[in-house]
Amino acid sequence: MTDLSARFDALTTAHLADACIRAGLPVRCAPAPTRAVVPGTRVFGPAVPARHVGSVDVFLEAFEDATPGGVLVVDNGGRLDESCVGDLVVLEARSAGLAGVVIWGLHRDTADIRAIGLPVFSLGSLPTGPLSLGPRVDGGLAEAIVGTWRIGPGDLVLGDDDGVLFVPLARAEELFALAEGIRDTERRQADRIRAGEPLRDQVRFGDFLAARESDPSLTFRAHLRAVGGAIEE
Repeated sequence: MTDLSARFDALTTAHLADACIRAGLPVRCAPAPTRAVVPGTRVFGPAVPARHVGSVDVFLEAFEDATPGGVLVVDNGGRLDESCVGDLVVLEARSAGLAGVVIWGLHRDTADIRAIGLPVFSLGSLPTGPLSLGPRVDGGLAEAIVGTWRIGPGDLVLGDDDGVLFVPLARAEELFALAEGIRDTERRQADRIRAGEPLRDQVRFGDFLAARESDPSLTFRAHLRAVGGAIEE
C-alpha cells in the first residue's frame, strides 16, 4: 500500500479513471460537486465506511477498528440541508491515524478543518449540524453509499483537484500500471505538441477521418488504441 501511495503522487484521478475504462471496470466517482476543503489537497487510502443517521457515535465506532491510513467515507445521503462532520470528528480521525475524510454530504467548521490539515472532501459547507436522529442502520459500518456507488473496505479512495474516485483494492496494482502507461503516453504527446507537432498529426487524425468514411462504425477511441494515443482513455 505504501508503494501505491508513492506512485499516486505521480498520478491523477483522471489517469486512474482512464485506467478503469481500459480495464473494463466501472468508473466510480463521487458526485461532481465533491471537492477538497483545501484546494490542492490529495487523499489516498482504503475506505472506512460509515452511514450517518444523526449522531457522531457511528464515526467514533468506525475509528475503533480502523486501519491506520484509511479514509473515512461518510454516507449522509447527499443531504444539503445539514452538515454531518465538523472539526472534532476530523481531529479524532487524524488522532486515529486516518489519512482523510470523504463525505457524501456537507461539513462545517471549515476554518478549524483547514487548520487541522487532514484532507477532507465534501459537497460543501453549512453552519447547521444534524437536524434529526434516525435509528442505527444495520451494516452502517460495512458500506457507505456515495452517489450511486456502494463503497466498502475492499475499495481504495483516491482524491485530488478533479474529485474523488473509488477503485477495487484487488485490482489496484493493475490499474496503477495502466494509469502510468496512459500518463507517460500523454506526456510524450504534450511534449511533441510543444515542439511543434500538432496532436492531429500524432494521432493520424486524417487517416481516422478517411477510415471512418468507409467504416462509419469506427470510433476514435478504437483508432487511438490502434495508433497508441491516449486522449480519451
